[in-house]
Amino acid sequence: MALMPVSDALAAVLADVEPLPEQMVSLDEAHHRVLARDVAARRTQPPQAMSAMDGYAVRAADAAAIDSRLTVIGEVAAGRPFTGRVGAGEAVRIFTGGVIPDGADAVVIQEDTIADGKSVTIKEAAIVGRHIRPAGVDFREGDVLLRKGTRLTERDLALAAAMNHPQLAVCRRPKVAILATGDELVMPGATPGHGQIVYSNGFALHALARQEGAETIDLGIAADTLAATTAGIRRARESGADVLITTGGASVGDHDLVQQALKDEGIAMAFWKIAMRPGKPMMHGRLGAMGVIGLPGNPVSSYVCAFLFMVPLIRALSGRSVIHHHRERALLGRDLGANDQREDYLRARLELRDDGTLVALPVSHQDSSLLANLAAAQVLLVRAPFAPKAEAGSPCEVLRLPV
Repeated sequence: MALMPVSDALAAVLADVEPLPEQMVSLDEAHHRVLARDVAARRTQPPQAMSAMDGYAVRAADAAAIDSRLTVIGEVAAGRPFTGRVGAGEAVRIFTGGVIPDGADAVVIQEDTIADGKSVTIKEAAIVGRHIRPAGVDFREGDVLLRKGTRLTERDLALAAAMNHPQLAVCRRPKVAILATGDELVMPGATPGHGQIVYSNGFALHALARQEGAETIDLGIAADTLAATTAGIRRARESGADVLITTGGASVGDHDLVQQALKDEGIAMAFWKIAMRPGKPMMHGRLGAMGVIGLPGNPVSSYVCAFLFMVPLIRALSGRSVIHHHRERALLGRDLGANDQREDYLRARLELRDDGTLVALPVSHQDSSLLANLAAAQVLLVRAPFAPKAEAGSPCEVLRLPV
């Protein structure tokens, strides 16, 4: 089977994927959720002109000269407006957030005044509009300030609250079930037997999926039998998972049973040999409404494939407006040889020079089993198929890994 380009494989994973249904959640539950609708302001902010400083609300014409003396006729605090009107020769004591009284058109800050009982002397000339926040300077009723597809930050939540929205319509979180396979795997803390290794892939996959906003379902480790693998797949379907991620067993050896189990369950599947390194063997298909991605078992291959394929799928299901990873420009930190027909994703450290230039320095060993080098990397350095030799200092493209 010819190797499939990475771009074609990703297009197949995302084909016909629609955002999950919307649900209403409170602001407390909305952090990092994805908006299912545009959000418009229900009020004007601020609703009236307000003071930006503590001082005195005055008519600028009355306070244009130094040592002008004005009669103080009242006080304004936040939430306690002055009900009268500022007339000629008058001032109102005002605090930050207080509504500018009728008749006033400037604020003189308290540091520029001398108070004396019922009067105040102006020591800095007033200017019309100074220290006043006009009505609607932040936003006005009807302004659309948060867009469908936005993953909500804490700042977005503050804005939504100020716009008077106690709840927001967001897309349902994708449910991602993760199933490991392999007789050789034991859980961390156990003592591996002869020929066994400690299971690590799932911990990265669960964390990566949750970081993207998914709920995860741990299906554990299935033994290398068709019955155990099939049982794990059925548990994923029974759990209502939107996506099943398997790790291990994605090749075609006698003990690689995931493909056969999926076929027995009726998957509509394309088995890929993807033109990428690491991670050539990978499966994708659908079991009814549930998407399936079969990842390789090598830990670096598993993670890189999940980063490249699972993450955009979760984003698409979540309704995100931006689902693809952003490629950045950098300079090579060392010479690289010519590439073959596979798109290469080299683990690399990222350095920032004094002049602001980013330098990507590939780690020395790129074997797909080396987790220490993966953990030390900040980026994946992307090399196109058949890329020629490249010298240190040449431009390159990188994908930042999550932090």
